[in-house]
Amino acid sequence: MKQRWTAAFGVAAVGAVLTIVALEKAGPALNHPIHAFRLINSRPPAQLPVPVIGVNPRQLRNSWGAARSGGRSHRGIDIFAPRGREIVSTTGGIVITVGQNSRGGKVVRVLGPGGQWHYYAHLERFGKVREGQIIQPGTIVGFVGDSGNARGTQPHLHYGIYDFRGGAINPFPLLARPRGFSRRS
Repeated sequence: MKQRWTAAFGVAAVGAVLTIVALEKAGPALNHPIHAFRLINSRPPAQLPVPVIGVNPRQLRNSWGAARSGGRSHRGIDIFAPRGREIVSTTGGIVITVGQNSRGGKVVRVLGPGGQWHYYAHLERFGKVREGQIIQPGTIVGFVGDSGNARGTQPHLHYGIYDFRGGAINPFPLLARPRGFSRRS
């Protein structure tokens, strides 16, 4: 009996430590600590819908690892679509960032299952989301554009997934299966 209790306590302690580490990077998630704890300690999805409404998984191209300026490599995939097309959250989660940066332009970042950060960049404009908001899969987070260092290029979404420890994950294999959201009326 004591060994079971010790093992259960150990698992709970590891979960608590992982939550604290992730929350240090996710200030708005502190508004929903129980929800954040559940998200971080849940399994990340093995499959995700394409985050751009109307884009079929077969239309995606794996741009992961492609060369970028300054010796960088691409840590996400670009999903091309008409300017203004809806971008939806691939997972439920907590909106951590609704803002701007020099590379991504207008960006939204969502803390999702498994403590993964879902990064939506180069937006034309934001959806009706705010930092600290709990959202469901399919919530409109923004609209396709070319903001940031993509200014003047073909409109697209840069979609990235990052482990809470900071490592980038190639989203292409997770998106390349036929599943998605239908256009909302």
